[in-house]
Amino acid sequence: MARIDETRPFLPVSIAVLTVSDTRTAANDSSGDTLAARIAAAGHKVAARAIEKDDADVITARLRGWIADPTVDVVITTGGTGITGRDVTPEAFERVLEKRIEGFGELFRMLSYAKIGTSTMQSRALGGVAAGTYLFALPGSTGAVKDAWDDILVFQLDNRHRPCNLVELMPRLQEHLTAAAE
Repeated sequence: MARIDETRPFLPVSIAVLTVSDTRTAANDSSGDTLAARIAAAGHKVAARAIEKDDADVITARLRGWIADPTVDVVITTGGTGITGRDVTPEAFERVLEKRIEGFGELFRMLSYAKIGTSTMQSRALGGVAAGTYLFALPGSTGAVKDAWDDILVFQLDNRHRPCNLVELMPRLQEHLTAAAE
């Protein structure tokens, strides 16, 4: 069974938070506030935070900037994962991802189903990797942010989580680049 191995030292990661919304501002970004508070409470660093409109080009540019920043280990977005015409976060992710983490979206929707039933099928939450940076796209509701962080990410971004976690894989995320250079 999964557990936290207290004999291992905790390794904080640097996480950038992006809220994608045409209506949210710094004053009313409840999902972004919730996520940032949970990241800090878990002992990680909020490396950067921003709000961008539902525009795939703008979101892609922000993602590329953080992916290129060596001080950012993880990018988590909230918002823009639905199925309406303005929801374009997954499309922006597709422009930058090298590999998808299929299990993240599947697990998120499985956990969400227990709380909101079949409405979870409308979520296009996803995870992936680009240039050694993990990226996760969450729905924009505070409840969805809590579910994704509390039930999945808090464990997978803790190097003490057993039997395995995403943090211990970080040094190996760019092995393909090393092999190509040789």
